[in-house]
Amino acid sequence: MFFSRSIIPAALSAGHRTPAVVPMGLPLQLDNLELRLEAPSRTLWCTMRPQGRPSYTLELMQDVHRMQQATVDFFAARHAAGEERPADWFVTNSAVPGIYNLGGDLAHFAERIRSRDHASLVRYGHIAVEAIHRNSVAFDLPLITMALVQGDALGGGFEHALSFDMIVAERSAKIGLPEILFNMFPGMGAYSFLSRRIGRRQAEELITSGRIHTAEELHAMGVVDVLAEDGQGEAVARDYIARHSRKHNAHFTLHRARRRVDPVTLEELRDVVEMWAEAAMNLGEADLKKMGRLVAAQERRLAGLASPGYANAAE
Repeated sequence: MFFSRSIIPAALSAGHRTPAVVPMGLPLQLDNLELRLEAPSRTLWCTMRPQGRPSYTLELMQDVHRMQQATVDFFAARHAAGEERPADWFVTNSAVPGIYNLGGDLAHFAERIRSRDHASLVRYGHIAVEAIHRNSVAFDLPLITMALVQGDALGGGFEHALSFDMIVAERSAKIGLPEILFNMFPGMGAYSFLSRRIGRRQAEELITSGRIHTAEELHAMGVVDVLAEDGQGEAVARDYIARHSRKHNAHFTLHRARRRVDPVTLEELRDVVEMWAEAAMNLGEADLKKMGRLVAAQERRLAGLASPGYANAAE
């Protein structure tokens, strides 16, 4: 059981050497993701190519779930055939210039809050954190996982990046949790992952400030693991993989030990989602209007127009 060629592009972008691609035949169609195996580097690359706004829509999250299961099935098929595992590394990045992911589907949230649909918010959150938790345990496969951040990673986009073993980010990438600007709390793993990375006090300061940081600032804080110069993120990620592949066993065991010693459980993530959904139902119309301005700012940016940015849009 293998991936179909339809979800394995020849390269992330023009100008890169075409990787060696394993023939695959799993009938899986993904509208918002592209997945490929580069055999020489033993790396699975997963590139987000969202059809609409680069946020965590239900459609994108469903594709993430399908991709995760397909990856597990791929490893299982290779094992059943008596072959070596196909990859040692898994990297997620984005094809949207200057944007990793802008976070939760704010338009959907506002609509559900106004209609008092608490159950839909919980369901959305549970779908999100089930995918995030599976990332955080590397799909229960012998992989080291990496988020490659080459642009804005805000709110849920930042939480998604935090769920991987490592974050490689370009120096001026904008990363942060703006939820406090519309009186909300980031409920898809931010507190769980940040408190383990940098401690409770710093995590709470980062969450409650609403400030958008550069990757350089977050590298100094210990949130970003590897800092790359602007435009060099992919090259730096590839270089890191090349330099550490000979000692993959040691590095993988280190990450595995970290997960065991300081685990983030699915139960914890689901419980926090329920707190988040409860808090969302307390938002007033002024808060929802601020949320709407953030959505409008995203749309202007995607249309190629000047955007005032998250902080200004929320004022």
